[in-house]
Amino acid sequence: MLETRFKIALLVAVAIFASFPIMGILRGTSLPPVEPDLPQVPDVATNAADVPLEEAMVAIPAGPFTRGTTAGGYDEQPVRSVHLDAYSIDKYEVTNHHYAAFVAATSHRKAGPPSRYAKNMARMRGVNQPVVYVSWEDADAYCRWKGKRLPTEAEWEKAMRGTDTRLWPWGNDVDPLASNWAVARDGYDVAAPVGSFKRDVSPFGVADGAGNVLEWVADWYGEEVYRDAAGANPTGPEFGTFKVLRGGGYTTSGTDVRVTSRSKMVPDFRDETIGFRCAVSGVQAGQSREEREAKNHRKSK
Repeated sequence: MLETRFKIALLVAVAIFASFPIMGILRGTSLPPVEPDLPQVPDVATNAADVPLEEAMVAIPAGPFTRGTTAGGYDEQPVRSVHLDAYSIDKYEVTNHHYAAFVAATSHRKAGPPSRYAKNMARMRGVNQPVVYVSWEDADAYCRWKGKRLPTEAEWEKAMRGTDTRLWPWGNDVDPLASNWAVARDGYDVAAPVGSFKRDVSPFGVADGAGNVLEWVADWYGEEVYRDAAGANPTGPEFGTFKVLRGGGYTTSGTDVRVTSRSKMVPDFRDETIGFRCAVSGVQAGQSREEREAKNHRKSK
């Protein structure tokens, strides 16, 4: 009898300990606490969440900028001055509203995972939230449909960094509440409507470089690519296994939110933390797709 009771007690103890990981999964992951001496409320814009935000582009003038940093990883070095021709880049990450128009017009597949994986997607379908769960091919197809293209990695970094050596869009000081990343009480558990964080804006006026979602860019990833003497307008390796992701996302923490940080992923990967924005060569900001098409038509005559 004593042996039977011992076996039952042992089984109960095993069941209790085995339930701990399951309980943790059901509760979800807790975000790291904010340091007590930091402000608890971020400085956010008050955009109407249900009114679609108009598309806008920011013109980036021709000239050099400082690429890379010695404060980062091996693949962010050495620091070089790189010249880029003039281009324009989307002020905001592409939103659900604008991507839906692309899907409706082209019958391209919708952005979103199988329902069994959609833990946070129900909270990320606002018209002004960045579209996520798109692959590199999806992002490339959207930009082409708009008469644009994905920005190169160098174009993305210049647009977010400006022409000095800052590590974040707002400067060189860490500010956990300046962007939407993995800090408790920043106001958002998932991606925020684009342009919500007033300080996460580059010297050129491009929003959400340090937070919200990671962004696909055009280049194949190369760990040694910065060590090659870059000419003007670098475009990365000719081929590769991974495409580059730039910027920080709402799950990013630590110094990875700096705008020099480089990430990589296979191009067919889709995730709720990854979105994108588009760019165009030599076109003034604010020019619509129809205006670009008319201009190209005139040139072809």
